[in-house]
Amino acid sequence: MTNTPLQTWALATIAGDSGPIACLETDAGLFRLAPSLARVGGGEVSKVIDLFDDWDASRGLIEAALPQLSAADIVSGTPRRLSPLLYPGKVLCAGANYYRHMAEMGFPGITKESQRLFFFFKPSRNAVVGEGETVHMPIGTEAFDWEIELAIVIGKAARNVSPEEALAHIAGYTVAVDFCARDLNKAPETFYKLDWVAGKAQESCCPLGPRFVPAEALANAQDARLRLSVNGEAKQDDSTADMIFSIAEQISTASKIMTLDPGDVLLTGTPAGVGAAKQSFLSVGDRVEATIDGIGTLATTIQPAKTRAG
Repeated sequence: MTNTPLQTWALATIAGDSGPIACLETDAGLFRLAPSLARVGGGEVSKVIDLFDDWDASRGLIEAALPQLSAADIVSGTPRRLSPLLYPGKVLCAGANYYRHMAEMGFPGITKESQRLFFFFKPSRNAVVGEGETVHMPIGTEAFDWEIELAIVIGKAARNVSPEEALAHIAGYTVAVDFCARDLNKAPETFYKLDWVAGKAQESCCPLGPRFVPAEALANAQDARLRLSVNGEAKQDDSTADMIFSIAEQISTASKIMTLDPGDVLLTGTPAGVGAAKQSFLSVGDRVEATIDGIGTLATTIQPAKTRAG
């Protein structure tokens, strides 16, 4: 039995009884990726991240597989979605990159010329999680905050590329939330005054999902609507059009610092509406829903601090 070919597709990773399962998603449901690609000569693919070894070839296999998807490969029920990519090579994050967000944090009227694009890291294997009861309160924080972000997934290695070349290096996009400990980010007693690791690189504080969509699925990524709510109350609702430095400029700048490798993820900054602006922060049990039109909704529930490995 086969399904009618569909125009749109995405990639996902779900929790299975024996471990993560990579899936090809269409309007008809979630199809196990390994047998779907094997049917068109793609061999065995155990993880979505493996596709980025040669993204152009992988995309061709996916498109060839769409007309031959089998009902036998559909995943039944409503499985929990893990991060689509387990695990990105790097998770690089742009800081302070929306005009209205800068204004709410006390810096109104800034110009692009007055700013310098900067980045920080999140540890891929420790910070990246999927949906559900996955995000843990950082140990010792009393100011746990949210930041919805459009996440870029690199498809072709980029080193010292121009903004005009940059968009050709994007494989696709997913939704990210940059959870951060605002109080731990501050270090007034130190020379540098900030501690980016303590504030931003906390355990489980980079959920990604619910799916990866290919670049062509987001018709205009530079004017995409982002929304975030906490316990059903709207907190952020804005557009990527408010970015100070565009997606292309971010890729170009980052590629001058380091090579961006296939499968790397770049978080592009957050719009206005964060908790710090009103001194309103998250508590254990809060449900956070982050939505980007054209990708979907990533929902997580805040858990108590994780104090032991495993």
